[in-house]
This record gives sequence, C-alpha cells and structure tokens, in this order.
Amino acid sequence: MRKTPYSHLVSNSRNPEEEGLPVGDVAVQETRPQLAPPPMYKVIILNDDYTPMDFVVEILEGFFNMDREKATRVMLTIHTEGEATCGIYTRDVAETKAAQVIDYAQQNQHPLLCRIEKT
Repeated sequence: MRKTPYSHLVSNSRNPEEEGLPVGDVAVQETRPQLAPPPMYKVIILNDDYTPMDFVVEILEGFFNMDREKATRVMLTIHTEGEATCGIYTRDVAETKAAQVIDYAQQNQHPLLCRIEKT
C-alpha cells in the first residue's frame, strides 16, 4: 500500500488483534430480514354523466385486461354505484394505470376520472 499523508487514518486490515477486537471463537447467528409484501392499491374508476358506456368498456378491456362480459359488468357497477374497483396492484402499477386511463380519456375528450386507494 502506498503511503499517503492520511494512510494512518485508513486501515484495510481485517486482523482482529490489530483492530482491537477480542480474539477467539465467536458464535454468529445470521437472521433473515423480515420482509413484508408491498401494500396493494385499488384502481377505482368514477362515474360521470358524459363518458359513454362503450368507452368505459373499451378502457376496462384495454387497460385492465378484462373480457367483454366482465368489463360490461364492471361498467354497470360504475354506472349504478358511482364507482368500481378495476384492479388491485402495487402502488407504482396502480398509479401508472390510473394516469394512463385519465390520459386516454382526455385524448378522447371524455371527463372520465380514476383514483387509487390503499387496500
């Protein structure tokens, strides 16, 4: 190792005696970190009086991979109850899907809104 003016401050030694640590057999028990699954978020589409029902079905099929029958059922739930959950995802995915739905609706001049909510 090349000597520098600060080399006395840096020690690359792993010898316990040189580091001032006790010498001998030490039992080390490794613990696994407690990992929790990430929190999940619901993507909820809100009803409005202007967005056509067919457009909502198109969104449910395209962005949430629903078949026509399920998309129609969810669309009717949105229409009758004011909102419906379209999918449950991790936060990043839920935020992305909600933003995509809102952007697509705006591109097609519809006021459809979407929000996420922690489950």
